[in-house]
Amino acid sequence: MSALQILETGDGSYTLLNTNLDETYHSRHGALRESKHVFIQHGLQHWLELHPSDTAIKILEIGLGTGLNAWLTMLEADKLPHIQFQYTTLEPYPIAEEILQQLNYIQSEPQKQQAYFKAIHQADENQMVALTSNFSLEKWPIELQSVKFSGHYDLIYFDAFAPNKQPELWEKPIIEKVTNLLSSEGIWVTYSAKGQLKRDLKSLSLQVETLPGPPGKAEMVRAVKFKTEKDIL
Repeated sequence: MSALQILETGDGSYTLLNTNLDETYHSRHGALRESKHVFIQHGLQHWLELHPSDTAIKILEIGLGTGLNAWLTMLEADKLPHIQFQYTTLEPYPIAEEILQQLNYIQSEPQKQQAYFKAIHQADENQMVALTSNFSLEKWPIELQSVKFSGHYDLIYFDAFAPNKQPELWEKPIIEKVTNLLSSEGIWVTYSAKGQLKRDLKSLSLQVETLPGPPGKAEMVRAVKFKTEKDIL
């Protein structure tokens, strides 16, 4: 069992420190800023730009953690009632309710948005649960190495702990397992920009972009799966 400590980050939002790994769940420079920059701006919003006429999106998150990425995505879904969101996330080590209650993401939000955060963590596991009219959530309490996926996803948030803390989750066979789940023109996005990661993604026939990172981090990575070899040349 991991020992968790609450830390305030550079933008005033809280994160958790996993003392066993000596690793935080989010950037110390700003938990909210990092999630919005990496996963919402360069993930979800980019997908919407590429698919302006789509009316459904399937998202997979590797690492629910505090639920910040799922919650921010749910807030975006609220603005897009014409799009059906199916959000699947893995979290083998769910965070205890008493710790979640101390996080400050929702304190300044309207009551409805606060309720969304609580609904994410209270939702039953191993089944798709409709949390709003256009946002459904499925939580799997299982490790990435063990899960057997079916189907494809339009957008993948890869938010595992850092490569130097959990290197087994960044090895090429695992990256291949996850990116194989991308639908045509699907997007895979992460905060990491390691050279080996980018080489592995390119070897898997993905178009790889190195983008400016959030505060405190120079770069991040986004990869897109295109239909044919011609599209990625």
